[in-house]
Amino acid sequence: MQDKSTTRRNFIKSSAIAASGFFIVPRHVLGKGFIAPSDKLNIAAIGAGGKGSSDIANAYNNGINNVVALCDVDFARAKGSIDKFPNAKRYKDFRVMLEEMKGDIDAVTISTPDHQHAVAAMAAMQMGKHVYVQKPLTHDIYEARTLTEGARKSKVVTQMGNQGSSNPTQKIMMDWLDKGLIGKVSDVHIWTNRPVWPQGAPVPTDKPPLIESMTPKDWELWVGTAQWADYHPLYHPFKWRGWWNFGTGALGDMGCHLIDPAFRVLGLGYPTEVECSVGQVFLKDWQAEYNPEGCPPSSSVQLKFPATKRNNSPVTMYWSDGGIRPFHPEWIPANEPLAEADSSNGVLMIGTKGVMTCGTYGNTPKIYLKNGEKIDTPKADPNFKSLPEHGHQASWAEACKAGFGSAAHKALSSSFDYSGPLTETVIMGNLAIRSYMLRKSNGKNGFNYDGRKKLLWDGPNMQITNFDEANQFVKRQYREGWKLV
Repeated sequence: MQDKSTTRRNFIKSSAIAASGFFIVPRHVLGKGFIAPSDKLNIAAIGAGGKGSSDIANAYNNGINNVVALCDVDFARAKGSIDKFPNAKRYKDFRVMLEEMKGDIDAVTISTPDHQHAVAAMAAMQMGKHVYVQKPLTHDIYEARTLTEGARKSKVVTQMGNQGSSNPTQKIMMDWLDKGLIGKVSDVHIWTNRPVWPQGAPVPTDKPPLIESMTPKDWELWVGTAQWADYHPLYHPFKWRGWWNFGTGALGDMGCHLIDPAFRVLGLGYPTEVECSVGQVFLKDWQAEYNPEGCPPSSSVQLKFPATKRNNSPVTMYWSDGGIRPFHPEWIPANEPLAEADSSNGVLMIGTKGVMTCGTYGNTPKIYLKNGEKIDTPKADPNFKSLPEHGHQASWAEACKAGFGSAAHKALSSSFDYSGPLTETVIMGNLAIRSYMLRKSNGKNGFNYDGRKKLLWDGPNMQITNFDEANQFVKRQYREGWKLV
């Protein structure tokens, strides 16, 4: 060990050289967890196919950073990333990658199916790695709360993949509310045309052969924390979204995109209550299918929130999916589409003076005032050139270099301090849907559905207070061999 005087002399010498403007500190000198502002970020991808291919490419940002490793259980799906980053090391198990490359990775993008988000993110954060996690942040509420707290404890820079939160239109909508253009908001209507994958069908019972691009060990890794299920094309690829074992349905797929504008503009926090209803499927006369393992073909969810600093009025939020959309509010002309050109997805914030609308990712915000006036999105600067997805991944990568608590970190639009509570709100809708499907025999050739009622939520303690059986959906049971913390 060096004595204090030697250490001090070296520090003074280094400072003098740095002051001359010729000193660039490489990563290995600064040590683990420190990145020189002049250096490149070393990024790895957990989930490199599908959305993962654009996540890692956008964080790479045309060579501003390095991609050092790609982890995926199906390299056929990840071929685009492999071709783009041929020198990146390849792994099937993210735990092996993190251990073997712990000194060479600064940050990780995580773009797996929903059920693997939390364990991959927590493993990386506990090793001091910054993380970018696709939406929804987690599969259940407990995971979201745990990741939010874990990011603060590990002092890492985080971002969820709801790229619309980086859309400049979000600030426009916040400014409109701050100016009082629509008054106080009491009701919010949000809808989507999802699911656009098979949903509402029974769990498959046939056992087709595993695809050639995966081994049985690969499939075991794909199942991960979920309860065991044999391979089926109704799970991988893409269609896992419609099964509670792996996905989070239409709400999980689009809720973090569509609920985000209202959540941000109105400054919402934990809801206080939730209630829902779901669409039914009839394959036989008078006999509704009962498939609690699968997400429903459509749902309607109502969430209530208290008044906030940004909006001094309680808010009722109405969510609908499966192609069910709200009707035209009084102040939107009959021939106007709702939010988007085809009205397939959108947000309506209804205030005392007017209605604010936007489409997916916060696109094309508008205001329809009570007096008949319409306010359109301000025209963009024709000279402005935005990075892909509004620079959502690139800004996260730059914040990783600046470090935890930096101005760049605080400027991120969806760090876990924000996206954690947002995800909890989204998943709260799924808790209500799953509670709605609970049933018990009534002893008379029928069933009681005790969860089909308004559920009261204690946000700080993560607990439904009037129906204890619903609390099983706050935290799921991991398969043996997997743990979160």
